[in-house]
Amino acid sequence: MIPKDVDSHDLSEKIENDKENSEKVPTFFSQRWILAYLFFTGLFNVYAVRVNISVALVCMVKTPVDNLTLTISPVNNITKNDTSGGLYVGKQTYQQRGEFDWDKSTRSAILSSFFYGYMVTQIPGGWLADRFGGRRVFGLSMAIASVLTLLTPTCARISVKLVYLLRVILGLATGVVFPAVSSMLGRWAPRLERSKLVATAYVGVNAGIIGTFATSGLLCEYGFDNGWGSIFYITGGLCCIWTVVWFYQARDNPSEHPRITKAELIYITNNIEFDTSKMAIAIPWKAMGTSVVLWVGICCHMCLTYGWYTLITNLPVFMESVLKFDIKSNGALSSLPYICQSVMAIVAGNLADYLRKKCIFTTGQTRKLFQSIAFIGAGIFLVVTGFVPIEMNYLAVLFLCLAVSSLGFGRGGFTVNHIDVAPKFGGMMLGITNTMATIQGIVAPQIAGALTPNDTQEEWRNVFYVCAGFCLFGTIIYGSFARGEVQTWAKDAKDDESRKDHLTEP
Repeated sequence: MIPKDVDSHDLSEKIENDKENSEKVPTFFSQRWILAYLFFTGLFNVYAVRVNISVALVCMVKTPVDNLTLTISPVNNITKNDTSGGLYVGKQTYQQRGEFDWDKSTRSAILSSFFYGYMVTQIPGGWLADRFGGRRVFGLSMAIASVLTLLTPTCARISVKLVYLLRVILGLATGVVFPAVSSMLGRWAPRLERSKLVATAYVGVNAGIIGTFATSGLLCEYGFDNGWGSIFYITGGLCCIWTVVWFYQARDNPSEHPRITKAELIYITNNIEFDTSKMAIAIPWKAMGTSVVLWVGICCHMCLTYGWYTLITNLPVFMESVLKFDIKSNGALSSLPYICQSVMAIVAGNLADYLRKKCIFTTGQTRKLFQSIAFIGAGIFLVVTGFVPIEMNYLAVLFLCLAVSSLGFGRGGFTVNHIDVAPKFGGMMLGITNTMATIQGIVAPQIAGALTPNDTQEEWRNVFYVCAGFCLFGTIIYGSFARGEVQTWAKDAKDDESRKDHLTEP
């Protein structure tokens, strides 16, 4: 939607000279980039409230006492089978301040309960974001998540059943987040900036994991409210602050933003394939459901998340049990691959848009290339990791960093593809694919646990073989059938004629 005070003749002249026009448009401090920074901090908070309980459980649960020796021995408070949805914490010393007698199955149920809610709201979240706007969907989700997180210490001291309930509702609330992000980026991200804007936003996921686990251990030891309580109060409080900033700053589309410049509004509006001011009233369910791009997306997303969930829930177990790193170095080394992935994601996002802008590759070719690098690189380096001699454990860490870093190339590949092929229905597309991909969050850790009953290197090779198999399958399917152009069913017919002269395939 073009502002009324913009003269149509002036607009035509600006469109004809895209290069000159783009130089006048603000970049890193523009409203579209500020929105990407908001997404970054928002996803940081989403993962902070999602995984904080994984560390907190170590401090919350009493460690069994050896009645024979009357001494306390270190035990695994959270093992690889307890980590559905949370990063492994490792061996911890006895916590005299532990308040709860929750056994292993109870802890596992608390951690996995999140996913049962998370799976339910993906598709509704996408529909709501596309239909009514992602601003309210994302904002209300975070408001609910902050309240639930702040209530966790009190509810835990009342009944473990309330903790189950809170975690399920937290999953329900945050399940709408990624579809909302995709929906809003479909209306804010110009075609040749999509990869880097998406990459910047999604790095918040890695930052949330790294930041939460780096600080939660210290809060367990030195925090207020018996240590573990402070984890929930601080992460919940940060969510509250973010929510206020979000509602002040964010808008569903560029034409609604009160502080956007005229040049940026013109630039965004004429570099997106549909009228961003109009919400998606009717969803083309049949055409979408029978579209190749949707099923390719589901397949790729499931292959991608299998490796992601396997590593995020079991990597520190491998570090400790096979590579023999002690707990003090385990946390830092387990975080290192995700730090490397964050850097690679930013590089990949910028490189992908550069290749498209210079017309070196089309959008479809770029997505296939980057996702293939992500899959093939991760598969190869994971398999190699399984054969590194134990005495060369730091070399294994290097290969793990290369494997996870390779996945960062996906930020210039599949991660952006929902918006490429259906920018108007980006929320719904991601909601559907992420619903299926979330199944891997439940399945992958269980398969890894079943394959490694004794945590030997030979057993862990099988885990990496399975991951590599998913990577290979994803490469074949995505490389063969992925698309980069807007699908016919996702186009706005009225706008198609007026925009086709202004939009060129990169």
